[in-house]
Amino acid sequence: MKHVFTLLLLLSLTQFSQAQSRIDTTGGRYYKPLFSTVARTTVAYGSSVNYLGNAASLSLDVYQPEGDTVRRRPLLVFAHGGGFVSGNRTDQDVVELCTRFAKMGYVTASIDYRIVFLPYDTINLGRAAIRAAQDMRAAVRFFRQDAATTKTYRIHPDFIYVGGTSAGAVTALETAYLDKEAEVPTYIGLATLGGLEGSSGNPGYSSKVRGAINLSGAIGSPTWIEAGDVPFVSLHGTTDAVLPYAGGKVGSLLPPLKVYGSAPLHTRALAVGVQNPFYTFKGAGHVPFSGTSAAQVAYMDTTVRFVRDFLRPLLRQPSTVTATKTNSSAAVLQAYPVPAATAVRLTWPTSSTFRSTAVQVLDVTGRVVRRLQWEQPELLIARENLRAGTYIVQAEGVGTRRVVFE
Repeated sequence: MKHVFTLLLLLSLTQFSQAQSRIDTTGGRYYKPLFSTVARTTVAYGSSVNYLGNAASLSLDVYQPEGDTVRRRPLLVFAHGGGFVSGNRTDQDVVELCTRFAKMGYVTASIDYRIVFLPYDTINLGRAAIRAAQDMRAAVRFFRQDAATTKTYRIHPDFIYVGGTSAGAVTALETAYLDKEAEVPTYIGLATLGGLEGSSGNPGYSSKVRGAINLSGAIGSPTWIEAGDVPFVSLHGTTDAVLPYAGGKVGSLLPPLKVYGSAPLHTRALAVGVQNPFYTFKGAGHVPFSGTSAAQVAYMDTTVRFVRDFLRPLLRQPSTVTATKTNSSAAVLQAYPVPAATAVRLTWPTSSTFRSTAVQVLDVTGRVVRRLQWEQPELLIARENLRAGTYIVQAEGVGTRRVVFE
C-alpha cells in the first residue's frame, strides 16, 4: 500500500509539474480584454553609469490587471523609441501597448534606459544601443529575481518577452539575439562598457528571454539570429525613413552605421528555422501606430492583434531552459526532400527515444496551417492544398525544421 501511495504521489507531482510548464490560456486569457482596469506602479530596477560618467537610476512602470488572481503570469517588457537621444517610459505608444496587453492578463512593463550620447556620431550611437540592451537585461533580471524571491508580480520566469518601438525595438532585438561578444564591432569598445550583460543591476539571475517583439526596429547584422534562437514577431512600414524596412545606413558622421530592418531579418529567420511572423504596413512610415488619430489607432489595433496572435500559442508550449539553443536531439531532426513537390518526410532524432508528439505547420506569417500527431518514427507531411512557399514545422519537444514546397 505504501508503494502504491508513493507511485500516486509521484504521478500527481509529475502532472502538476507538466501543468506548470505551460501558461493557461483558457477562458480568453491573453486574447481578449478580460480586465477593464489596470494598475500601474513605478519601481527602481537598477542603476548604472551614464554617458557623463555619473550614476543614473533606472526605473520602470509595471502594469497589472486589477482583480487578477492567477499565480504565475507571462511578462512583456517594452522599451520606448527616440533614437537613443529622447523618449521615456511614459511615451504614448508604449503606454498603450502595456495597457492593452495588461487588460488581456499579461503583466507588462515600460522601462527607462540610458539615453543621450556624446559626441553625436555613429560610434557613440552604437554604444548607446549596447547600454540600452544592458539596461533591458537588468530589467529582465529584476523580474526573474522577484519571481525567485518575493513574487510581488507573480511572474512565470520561463515566459518573459521583450519588445519595443524604434530604438526600443533595436534594444529588444539586441537583448534577444546579440549573445556573443565577437559579434560586436571592435570600435564599440564593449569591454569598457561592461560587456553584453553590463552592470545595471540584479546580478546572479538570467537575462534570457523567450521571444521578442520588433516594432519598426533593426539590428546590426542578421547573422545574430541563429538556428535554435527564440522566435520573434515584426511589424514595419515599407516607407520607413528612420530605420528602413529593408535596411540602410543610420547616423550622419563616420564611420557609417549600417542596420538591417525587419525584411532582411525575416529572410534570415526563415533560412535558419526561427519562427518570425511578419506584418508589412504597405506605404506606411516610421512607427505608424504611435498617436491618437483614427489612422494611428487603426495601426495600433492591427499591431496588438498581430502580436497577440504570435504570443498566445507560445504560452501553451512547454517551458524549457529559457532561450538556450536547440538541443542536440532537435539539431538532428531531419526533413527531406527540401524543396519538395508533393510531400515532406520528417524523421525522429536518432539521439532520443521516439514518443508521440504534436506537430504544427506554420506559414511565413506564423499562422498555423496544419496540425498533426506524430505516431511513428517517420512522419509524412503531404502538401495537399498548401501553396508553394516556405513553412516551419514545429515538433513539440524536439525542435523545428524549415520546409519548402515548390
